Amino acid sequence: AMTTLEQVNAASPDEALAMLDAIYEHSPWVARQALADRPFKSLAHLKLAMSCVVANAGREQQLALVRAHPELAGKAVLAAQLTAESAAEQTRSGLTACTAEELARLQALNAAYNAKFGFPFILAVRGPRGSGLSPPAIIDTLARRLPGHPDGELAECLRNINRIAELRLNDRFGASPAAGNLVWDWAEALAVHSDPPFKDAGQLTVTYLTEAHRACARQLLDWMKDCGFDTTGIDAVGNVWGRYLSAQPGHADAHTTPDSPGSPKTLYTGSHYDTVRNGGKYDGRLGILVPMAVVRQLAREGRRLPYHLELIGFAEEEGQRYAATFLGSGAVIGQFDPRWHDQADADGVTMREAMLTAGLDPDAVATCRRDLAGAIGFIEVHIEQGPVLDEMNLPLGVVTSINGSVRMAAEIVGVASHAGTTPMNRRRDAVGAVAELALYLERRAAADGDSVATIGVLQVPAGSVNVVPGRCRFSLDMRAPLDPQRDRLVADVLEELRRVCEARGLQHTAEETLRAAAAPSHPECQQRWERAVQSLGLPVHRMPSGAGHDAMKMHEVMPQAMLFVRGGNGGISHNPLESITADDAQLGVDAFRNYLDQLAIDPSVVDRGAAS
Repeated sequence: AMTTLEQVNAASPDEALAMLDAIYEHSPWVARQALADRPFKSLAHLKLAMSCVVANAGREQQLALVRAHPELAGKAVLAAQLTAESAAEQTRSGLTACTAEELARLQALNAAYNAKFGFPFILAVRGPRGSGLSPPAIIDTLARRLPGHPDGELAECLRNINRIAELRLNDRFGASPAAGNLVWDWAEALAVHSDPPFKDAGQLTVTYLTEAHRACARQLLDWMKDCGFDTTGIDAVGNVWGRYLSAQPGHADAHTTPDSPGSPKTLYTGSHYDTVRNGGKYDGRLGILVPMAVVRQLAREGRRLPYHLELIGFAEEEGQRYAATFLGSGAVIGQFDPRWHDQADADGVTMREAMLTAGLDPDAVATCRRDLAGAIGFIEVHIEQGPVLDEMNLPLGVVTSINGSVRMAAEIVGVASHAGTTPMNRRRDAVGAVAELALYLERRAAADGDSVATIGVLQVPAGSVNVVPGRCRFSLDMRAPLDPQRDRLVADVLEELRRVCEARGLQHTAEETLRAAAAPSHPECQQRWERAVQSLGLPVHRMPSGAGHDAMKMHEVMPQAMLFVRGGNGGISHNPLESITADDAQLGVDAFRNYLDQLAIDPSVVDRGAAS
């Protein structure tokens, strides 16, 4: 019989401990301490409570926990000395049926890992979908993690132990993330489409209006129809849209129909389906697939909302093929500049030509603009693209603001002179000045807590090993959740640049190349996300978004707020290692569904007479 949360909450400490036996390998202390957090509001709450015990344990206790786990395909496997749970996990991954070559490679890597770190390599071999990683995938991961830092590897081992525990709890409680599995599978299926030559190299790259991009659009359109969206289409800029119609009377049966007085309002959601070069499977796409899964649930339950829900898979956000970015969301809010049509890509193909080849009408882009008179707002689910949630063991985060940014192209000019004959106190070294500025940049951004600043490009034109650099070109990228905060950062950095150059007798220039306004979340929309997270038995973690998103564009015309879903592998993104679990995807689906339910009883939305 399956264990239930009610049983765990009602049981005596010893009984409850027995119910949670072997969730953490040979380490009953984890469950014993976590039980102090009863009553558990949800399975997610129980998982979090246990992972918090691990996080708060001392280093020696954490090391003991890691060492309590068996080596993958190690001696304990061969001697059949594993716990039932470990045996099932290793069998499911095919580790008990490794080839002799795979076994030898695994054992050599295991030995090297243990020798370097002093603890065994831990990997949740059932993987992010729960269905098992193959031996080659396990070997690749072990080889990739071997050069890591000891502190980082201990943390990664503990995260994998928490993932192993999550899957064991799912089994024990008979929980299966059905919608999360669907989202995960959709992301895999969509990732089949990739631009050559990246596809041949096994890499994911989908840029605006390529053959792979159009295949993604057709696939998303088919899925939206299958999920139960009432009207669907691909607009003139390549956005894929689906509309799930309200239960209320009204004739907004297509996205082009104006919202007349008395007709239901529309909640917009979505994200982009293009990718960066050699990118990941979830950036952007998660925000299309999660709402699809929710509409699929609603349609199969025969349930309607008192407002329309429109999902838009934006055709372009990453700026990879053409210099213009946010082409999809820009067109939706009426900010597509017709002059963009003449931009050419690296092969000389203009955007107009690309649109015509894709069967789109470049002169019809104006029809992409939505009538937003009845817009309730825009919400977006997105992978975090950073390490914060992963390090905190939290599956979800609520975005407070999308950072505003300023980028600059700068140059410092000194005097190039002989590296051997110019005394240190007579130099006018351009690189020394940039180095001084770079260290100031780190200190100044860190002093704000949530500001960030980066010098990403650094060039010494015609530099030579035996010449004091007389010229240095560099970039500045400065971001903060609020524009005034960002502007103070920029002003301080420019003042420091002036001061350093004056003290060293150098000239400088700094030209602004980009200025993007911050997009603070609308308070009511953000609060709905917070309540949605709390409804899952999880604590609310508020955080700014350092990256730009389609929600930034939608912010210009309607209220918006975002939800972040944790990324695995240290939260890495714009990288093939970008990863989520099906369980976290499920929580994203559940939170989205809860947001819709809250909105359905909100008088300002349901009451026809009230303004949005």
